[in-house]
Amino acid sequence: MQEHYLLDLDLRRIPALAPDVLILGSGIAAISAALVAAEDASVLLVTKGGQQESNTYYAQGGIAAALAPGDSPEAHLHDTLVAGAGLCDEAAVRKLVTEGPARVNELIRWGTPFDRKDDQLSMTLEGGHGQRRVLHANGDATGKVIESSLTSRIKDHPNVTVLEDHFAVDLLHHQGVCYGCVALDAKGGRFLKIESKATILATGGLGQIYRETTNPDVTTGDGIAMAFRAGATVQDMEFVQFHPTTLYIAGAKRFLISEAVRGEGAHLLNRKGERFMQKYDERGELAPRDVVSRAIFLEMINNGSTNVFLSLAHVDPKLVEERFPTIRKTLKQYGLDLAKDRIPVRPACHYTMGGVRTDLAARSDVERLLAAGEVASCGVHGANRLASNSLLDGLVFGHEAGQMARKLASGSQPTFPLKRVRPVREKETIPIDVDDVRASLKSLINRAAGIVREAEPMANAIQMLDFWQKYVYAEEFQSVKGLELQNMLACAQLVVRGAQTREESRGAHQRLDFPETDDVKWKRHVTLNRKEFE
Repeated sequence: MQEHYLLDLDLRRIPALAPDVLILGSGIAAISAALVAAEDASVLLVTKGGQQESNTYYAQGGIAAALAPGDSPEAHLHDTLVAGAGLCDEAAVRKLVTEGPARVNELIRWGTPFDRKDDQLSMTLEGGHGQRRVLHANGDATGKVIESSLTSRIKDHPNVTVLEDHFAVDLLHHQGVCYGCVALDAKGGRFLKIESKATILATGGLGQIYRETTNPDVTTGDGIAMAFRAGATVQDMEFVQFHPTTLYIAGAKRFLISEAVRGEGAHLLNRKGERFMQKYDERGELAPRDVVSRAIFLEMINNGSTNVFLSLAHVDPKLVEERFPTIRKTLKQYGLDLAKDRIPVRPACHYTMGGVRTDLAARSDVERLLAAGEVASCGVHGANRLASNSLLDGLVFGHEAGQMARKLASGSQPTFPLKRVRPVREKETIPIDVDDVRASLKSLINRAAGIVREAEPMANAIQMLDFWQKYVYAEEFQSVKGLELQNMLACAQLVVRGAQTREESRGAHQRLDFPETDDVKWKRHVTLNRKEFE
């Protein structure tokens, strides 16, 4: 199988680093892995932006763990399996819910200031959970608080070096083994070769391939695309979760309004001011995210509206003020009061359930390549992620990736056998408006692989993606934006092809032409590998 790289580089002519463990990313999975691996090994943590640019930092709602009196890992397991619509791997979920409390208690011992009431951990209820088990911090700034707590522990760690503003262009790989990566200094424009005994992908999801997304600008699917080019198998790429309630105001970013707002009693109203969720699910506003997103989508179509409304007008204003300071502050900029006004909302892309296929030890099927967090797919989330399980996923499986990296780091440094990496295709120099292709791609995926899908739009999308890739892949970009575009195109192909393959409706994947769930044919994962595209 031909080795695939985006650039033609002479590796003998660029500076080199050789840490024991290389970690790509800066969120909860990356830092959790770094702290474990650094106990016995030298760790280099590489992030393409600043250290706080990750989905972890922007996570509002909280982290789910069975820590409340009367709760149990078994109850958490049950709720996760139900939300996952038959596609969770039970062994992975059991690992998540049984080890999760210990990992969260570790955060508490490290001084993470989760909110408390009467000296007891304060917990909220979110959609799909049978009881209150979601811990939060500073009201609705849980991710920011956890990230700050973890970052402070690696800041002066003698075995951890953080390299900011470096974009991982490609994994160094040969015959099914990963040896590290080539990175581009985003500010200096120079390339760097990083060879390692173990490489951990913790790069997050692919939310930026959608026009409507809650994800920060850095989530362009880089880790998934790199792993795919290196020969790793990806799975469940069709399962992209849409968050039901994101702020919908012309000119405003699609700011996420946490699941916890509905957990504290918010109502969803249509354009007539009527509650509508009970028409679609007996759990109402507390149904799982895929159910609520579809209900909002259908209500908008039926009423010819561009959004619905979220209302907390019937809830104690003091509770709203204490629980949601970040959301209140953001809405205030637009003249909206969360405690009084109807807030215009609609669904937007939020979380990637699929990704690089891994086992329970965070190993991909490329030797020495590990993955954890949103970039990985170990089967925890199935067809629809249970609210607030994502931070727990990053914490538990980031820890697992760090453990495995420590074992790999105890051996000798493997030597990368290639002196020069080869381009995917012959070089061509044509003018490409990266921003224009990127905007077109995002609109295309929003239409073809949004909340509902159908065969013809997906087939048309694949034709268009094939056409764009012919000339965009041939270009050897020296800019992060261009390299990101190539990764976005790769991930878009994987999402649409996964959705085209799965001829049923399940969880976050809903097809108008196959509206029923088919357990006989499709209660299984859809996997994709580069060999199938050659």
